[in-house]
Amino acid sequence: MLKKILIQPDYILAWENENFKLVSFGEIIIEGDEITYLGPRREHNRKKFSKTIKGDLVMPGFVNTHTHAAMTLFRGYADDMPLLEWLGEKIWPAEAKLKKDDIYWGSMLAICEMIKGGTTCFADMYFHMEEVARACTEAGIRASLAQGLIGTDKLKGSISLKKNENLVRNWHKAGEGRITVMLGPHAPYTCPPEFLQKIMKTAEKLEVPIHIHLAETRKEIEESLQTYGKTPIKFVDDLGLFEHNILAAHCVHLSREEIDILAEKKVAIAHNPGSNLKLGSGIAPLADLLEKELLVSLGTDGAASNNNLDMVEEMRLASLLPKGLKENATIAPAEIALKLATINGPKALFLDETVGPLKKGAKADLIVVQLKKPHLFPLHDVVAHLVYSAAASDVDLVMVNGKILMEKRELLTVDEEKILFETQKRATKLLAGLN
Repeated sequence: MLKKILIQPDYILAWENENFKLVSFGEIIIEGDEITYLGPRREHNRKKFSKTIKGDLVMPGFVNTHTHAAMTLFRGYADDMPLLEWLGEKIWPAEAKLKKDDIYWGSMLAICEMIKGGTTCFADMYFHMEEVARACTEAGIRASLAQGLIGTDKLKGSISLKKNENLVRNWHKAGEGRITVMLGPHAPYTCPPEFLQKIMKTAEKLEVPIHIHLAETRKEIEESLQTYGKTPIKFVDDLGLFEHNILAAHCVHLSREEIDILAEKKVAIAHNPGSNLKLGSGIAPLADLLEKELLVSLGTDGAASNNNLDMVEEMRLASLLPKGLKENATIAPAEIALKLATINGPKALFLDETVGPLKKGAKADLIVVQLKKPHLFPLHDVVAHLVYSAAASDVDLVMVNGKILMEKRELLTVDEEKILFETQKRATKLLAGLN
């Protein structure tokens, strides 16, 4: 018999007719991993429920559509550097020392941080991804995983692609369906045309999407023009990449014509405002992407370039930056920013339509947010408060697939103290001897 959970909060941020709907004094009933009722509050025999949850606001969990989880180990190590110098001089030499156990514990630290900030699902591209899958399975979080693929060395590229294939075969739809897998070519400047073509053929064979960095810096654009006579967007489009299901991270430097290409080919975009600002990469043209009705979601990028995995912060930046750039306060209003951080995420990850919204028949992925705090009062507009006033620490409870991962700010599926100890020990060892 499935366990039944009753949630009776002050407010529910439900999803109805492709819009958020604030339900006052309603209730949610969860059976197993599914929401079986969402509506007006009713009288119940409490003995029929294994647990009853109160709270201020129940809403969809945040979905982080682009990060490199185990890079938490390098948080604060190489700050205030341009992207390509940051990668070549600091990050890649440090990553060369990473072992499987380091990836596991670094990922656990990221998962710990994300759960405490209300993230119920994330997309990760890194190395030793079986260890990330293991961490996700143990922690109970939902994840879309991709092996980072670099093809400048043909042999190493082939080995990495085989690892990604094995990841699909061994982990796709694992963990009660919470784990899904993509292929992860790093970027056009690290994946030559023949390697990208091989990746596309593999994606078609395995029937999985592709997660790739695109148009992140001006230098990337300039080098692509020098090498191929085309920008990265036009280069991969001509190669046929956009004929597949594509999640494109960053997309900072785009022409109008390129935005039209992305819209026509229905490319999903992971917008990373915090990381792009910190690395000095630029500011993505979110207003233009929204105008063309592109599917835009939000990501934090890795904690080495952000330096946190705080989706509330990304949501706020996503709303504020285009307002300032366009000198127009009506662009990217609060409800749109919230949609980017929640509902759009599962769509960008090509997940089942039951993942994301709060409605009958959906997966029970949700968070409870405390509203009775000075920085959130008076309650004129709950959605606006979430975007412009809230903090990640306002999240009180996190549930994924009907399982509670955090309650009253206490993590229930992972050992936070042990994670902090292990990651400090490993980070210190990894960076010893590096400049």
